Amino acid sequence: MARYTEANCRLCRREGQKLFLKGERCYSPKCAIERRNYAPGQHGQSRNKMSDYGTQLREKQKTKRFYGMQETQFRNLFDKASRKKGITGENLLILLESRLDNVVFRLGFASSRKEARQLVTHNHFTVNGKKVNIPSYEVKAGDVIKVKEKSTNSPKFKEVKEMSITVPSWLTVDVEKLEGKVVSLPTRSEIDTPVAEHLIVELYSK
Repeated sequence: MARYTEANCRLCRREGQKLFLKGERCYSPKCAIERRNYAPGQHGQSRNKMSDYGTQLREKQKTKRFYGMQETQFRNLFDKASRKKGITGENLLILLESRLDNVVFRLGFASSRKEARQLVTHNHFTVNGKKVNIPSYEVKAGDVIKVKEKSTNSPKFKEVKEMSITVPSWLTVDVEKLEGKVVSLPTRSEIDTPVAEHLIVELYSK
């Protein structure tokens, strides 16, 4: 499977905003957006007027990068969202938020979605008592996500236990037990990712 191997900070600069791909670094003065708030490359500082298509494309690219997905994977998720009842754009965001790697990040067990994806693939989590190492696994309301017993003594999760964690209203977390629960699937108003999903729908509807 193809994956992005270049500097993550280039992605933030290309989209013109923080995508929070580097965890704590994104909140520090070392963040690339703080130092060079323009697109990477030779023509990064030029200001060209963007077409409607360009605006829609950038919104789609930004959303993909927020959640760390490749084009085919993202398009398949959009097609799934379009087949569900309700508003396609909102369905898409709910499906994105329901990915296991995103939920691990939202629960505060990882400092970024990229780290969360790595922790999931390295078999550190169970869902309802069963090992799950697929980052794209779709959680459901009532699911319990827990750090495996063998992993609880690792330096990473010892550090998590000492943190004060705030989670979205659709999740609950017990930091001492390193356990979280999906109370319900999120509604659009509970998703704070800065995405204009209608632009993605318009792009894929062409």
